[in-house]
Amino acid sequence: MLIVGVLGVVIIYGGFLFLLFSGRSTAALPWFLLLSPWICVYFGLSHVQQVAVISWFANKFSFRKSSK
Repeated sequence: MLIVGVLGVVIIYGGFLFLLFSGRSTAALPWFLLLSPWICVYFGLSHVQQVAVISWFANKFSFRKSSK
């Protein structure tokens, strides 16, 4: 699943960037098309790595003030 996800990221984002930089419209691409390979990457990780990803997102996007 991890390999499929990584290949999906490369292929889908490569195609998206090609369309974007060639001046063609990307309006026909649904937003979830760009997210779907990351779901495969996530489920390709081990359970410990999945928990670490969730923890990282929780820390990254929490709105608590940091005590720096």
